[in-house]
Amino acid sequence: MNIPIPPKIMAILVPTRLFARLNIASKMLLGYMTLVALTVIVVVYALVNLQRINNLTQSIVNVDIKVEEASDRMLDALLAQETYEKRYLILKSEDMRGLFEKRGNEFRTWLAVLKELPNRAELPIETIDGLHKKYTGLFSQELDLIRAKNVNTAYTVSNHEMKGVLEKLIETLKTLSISAKKSQDDKMKQISLIGGAAFLTTAGLCLFSIIVGALAGLAVTHHIASSIYKLKEATERIAEGNFDYDPKIRTEDEIGSLSKAFLAMGKRLRELEEMYLDASPLTRLPGGIAIENVLKKRIESNQPLAFCVIDLDNFKAFNDRYGYANGSEVIKETAKIIEAVVKAKGTSDDFIGHVGGDDYVVITIPDKMREIAGEIISRFDRRIPEFYDPVERQQGYILGKTRQGIEIRFPIMSISIAIVTNDRQKLTTTLQVSEIAAELKDYAKTIPKSVLIVDKRRNA
Repeated sequence: MNIPIPPKIMAILVPTRLFARLNIASKMLLGYMTLVALTVIVVVYALVNLQRINNLTQSIVNVDIKVEEASDRMLDALLAQETYEKRYLILKSEDMRGLFEKRGNEFRTWLAVLKELPNRAELPIETIDGLHKKYTGLFSQELDLIRAKNVNTAYTVSNHEMKGVLEKLIETLKTLSISAKKSQDDKMKQISLIGGAAFLTTAGLCLFSIIVGALAGLAVTHHIASSIYKLKEATERIAEGNFDYDPKIRTEDEIGSLSKAFLAMGKRLRELEEMYLDASPLTRLPGGIAIENVLKKRIESNQPLAFCVIDLDNFKAFNDRYGYANGSEVIKETAKIIEAVVKAKGTSDDFIGHVGGDDYVVITIPDKMREIAGEIISRFDRRIPEFYDPVERQQGYILGKTRQGIEIRFPIMSISIAIVTNDRQKLTTTLQVSEIAAELKDYAKTIPKSVLIVDKRRNA
């Protein structure tokens, strides 16, 4: 069925010139490719945003969380070192020194974790490493002073120089931890924003792709369905007898080709109907209208033409003597003879018509006319006498009366063939050909036997 879409809308949706050049498969492929292209856009957009979210997540897990954990662990280790350093200063215990070094090793272990991170250049690793080395160096200096019994100086180092380095290191680690936490928060916000925007945009793109895809499918379907509907209407019109109806389908696809075939078929059906309506009910051969149309086309084409008019002599006497039924059999038999001869001796373009009664027409070419006419005469003269009573056939005539009531002898039927050609003269109208043929036929009928007369006149 035809989809009821306003023409103005379809004019916008359907690229008419493009569609007119595409076949049905290409139109359907165009519709499908539109859907595929839109789907690819949606998928690519979604994947790009998922990749951005994944990158941010990986950065949080592999960098920010590790930086925060490492800075917190180093801060714990550093504060523990400070505790053990103060205890050693008071207790002078080697255990405290060992615990100080142990927590120092923990500090360096987490510092090594920071050094393995991908964005280590952005971190104050060198500063932290330098300060911690200075801090442990001052502790070593403190150890030497205590061993040298210089306790006061050791206290001075602990309370001033080591304290200053420790405060800078603690501040640096706290700043690093805060920065890592802030970076996590910022990235989480980015993930939230990207996720929300991606959801809305993807939903919008999906809706857009559905609408555009539906419109593309609708446009393709409408273009094909409207052409099919026009063909359906053309079929109905032709079925009603309107053989000149044009569905006006100008596409170059299969339906366009079918439309051209419909036009040719309608034209041919009109010709066949004219021939059928004009055809003789007795012989089923085309009648006068068809004969005139064919003759007119042959004249206008200027192709070689031989117009043969065939008439039976003494047919009326036979019809009066043997009756209408036998006369009809002679008419049909003569038609069969003509058809058989033209089929055997003529060309595929030759035409046979039945003007009516005992008058026939054959349209052929000059090269074939004599062979065809001669064979028709030969077969007619052999076959037609068989329709007579044996006695009358033997005597060669039948008795009949003229219109004035005078009884006379009528010979066995013969056949006269008058032929008009364009070999020697130019034929311009069907009336001209008919007049010449009538003259020749009248002359041929004066000859008391089957005869062939060919016009040999030339143009003046």
